[in-house]
Amino acid sequence: MQPTRKLICALALAVASAGAWAQVSRDGAAAAAQRVSPGRVLAVERADADNRPAWRVKVLTPSGEVRVILIDAATGRPL
Repeated sequence: MQPTRKLICALALAVASAGAWAQVSRDGAAAAAQRVSPGRVLAVERADADNRPAWRVKVLTPSGEVRVILIDAATGRPL
């Protein structure tokens, strides 16, 4: 296989696998976290919890407390 073709194949595989990382979107994880702890979402980041993909969501509560909530990336349920 030519080097250019190898690069194209590698990039295609990377793009395809990026979408397979999580069934729950970043926005879905933010919404799930707000159901657990209402407030303003400050950040949503990829994380691992017990060797499973998860979303790490920081929420600023109405009382001013920052809470970190882990959301299972496959189910959308809080961990």
